[in-house]
Amino acid sequence: MKNLSIHLFLEAICKFLSGVLLLGCLLFIPAGTVHWKSGWILMGILFIPMFIAGLFMMVKNPALLKSRLDSKEKVSAQKTVVKQSALMFIAGLIVSGLSYRYQFGILPESVSLFGCILFLISYALYAEVLRENTWLSRTIQVQDGQTVVDSGLYGIVRHPMYAITLVLFLSMPLILRSLPGFLVFLVYPFIIASRIRSEEQFLNQNLPGYTEYTEKVRYRLIPYLW
Repeated sequence: MKNLSIHLFLEAICKFLSGVLLLGCLLFIPAGTVHWKSGWILMGILFIPMFIAGLFMMVKNPALLKSRLDSKEKVSAQKTVVKQSALMFIAGLIVSGLSYRYQFGILPESVSLFGCILFLISYALYAEVLRENTWLSRTIQVQDGQTVVDSGLYGIVRHPMYAITLVLFLSMPLILRSLPGFLVFLVYPFIIASRIRSEEQFLNQNLPGYTEYTEKVRYRLIPYLW
């Protein structure tokens, strides 16, 4: 058990540092400088809460941390969705960096502040979803003993985690004050809609009680819309 905990800790730290390095490269290389305030704000607002959340899960719920670190999809359709999301993320950040470098499509500073507020609220809701549903993983699967969660945010929409990531992703280019970057990230709702349809088909077939849950909670992502 001790060796497993050490291995999990090292895996989490390596992925965290890799994420910091990757995001830094995607932001500051296209920007042509490290003296980009909005870029550093995004780095801080993203990775400081992530580090704290990771430490909390490591102590309180290592099984949840382990499931969150597993990003290898087993369903072929979902592998395509993951690739599309990664491509959109990379393209959006590069475009935002170029937007700053060549000073086109720059939004007012007030937009950056609004983006920060949206991001922090979304992060708080993200933590609440993790608290409500300990079965969450980054891949589509049904775990041993898993049951349907239908209370809290799951009583409002069937996929609150995806709804939150939608706001998180769209707030990033706002923090960076990049209109072109925001336009790239607008692709994300269509990508996540495709993932949700595939995931619900899988859950209807493999998770007892999920079909009844979809009849109880009508909306998948956005209340009164879809």
